[in-house]
Amino acid sequence: MAGALKTQGIVLRSMRYGEADRILHLYTPDRGRLGAIAKGVRKTRSRFGGRLEPFFRSNFILHEGRSDLLTVTGVETVDAHARLRADGPALDAAARACDAVGRLFDTAEGNPPVFHLLANELALLDAAPSAASPGHATHANQLAFRLKLLLASGIAPQLAACAACGEPDHLVAFSGAAGGVVCSACEAGAFRLDAEAHAFLADALGRPLAQVPSAPERALRQAERAIAETVEHHAHTRLRAARAG
Repeated sequence: MAGALKTQGIVLRSMRYGEADRILHLYTPDRGRLGAIAKGVRKTRSRFGGRLEPFFRSNFILHEGRSDLLTVTGVETVDAHARLRADGPALDAAARACDAVGRLFDTAEGNPPVFHLLANELALLDAAPSAASPGHATHANQLAFRLKLLLASGIAPQLAACAACGEPDHLVAFSGAAGGVVCSACEAGAFRLDAEAHAFLADALGRPLAQVPSAPERALRQAERAIAETVEHHAHTRLRAARAG
């Protein structure tokens, strides 16, 4: 139905279109992923200025007509996340976070927890690092964010017991097809998972993003493989590889 839609949104992607327009991929709390066109935004005197770049969190007024693309008629910046744009690792981590949300939640179905999770991740990446709290654009942070996305999508891996038989002990491997850790009796077709990787997966799911546990790089690589296989088997998509900050 035609009319005005007022919503807060995060710009996942922004692409040039025609001579002066931009196509935006937005993630909103109540309408999920939306496509919108900002007409004339690339003109020098555009009233939108540079407020429609990726990672901006803004209040939008969108016109909803017959097209699949809504039209941006108003925008007010809530947070530009300007600091992360000057930090290469943070910028890269933000792009990968937005890409993961776009791939795992690509429908126009609202999911406020996912919106707030992404907003929290961008705020952490934008925070000024200090000696006590270094930058959050780490491999561990990116994997913890993805694990929480899996939890929100209902495909978080089983970590407390064997995903194949329910055995609570001797959990030595991970199977994306089974959906979690597996015991030594069920490990055929799975890959070996070190105890440190298993602990990281469990701790990262249970802690806030700002308190991501540390782990050796070997354990993080195993955790990333576990996340990737879970996504491929149960969400039928692939995520871009995470990178260490």
